[in-house]
Amino acid sequence: MMESIASMATSMSAAETAMNYSVAVTKKMMDSEELAAQELLKMLPETPVSLPKGQYIDVYA
Repeated sequence: MMESIASMATSMSAAETAMNYSVAVTKKMMDSEELAAQELLKMLPETPVSLPKGQYIDVYA
């Protein structure tokens, strides 16, 4: 009986450690992706505030 309780506690601890590791890796990946997206946005050219009519086609209409 005591062996099964100890075995279950060890298994639960290992599962918790694996889950915590997975969450930490996911958070790190998301932080890296956010930083990469911010850098890509910085590289985009500035768009004029008012675009002259007839020069651009509105493809979203």
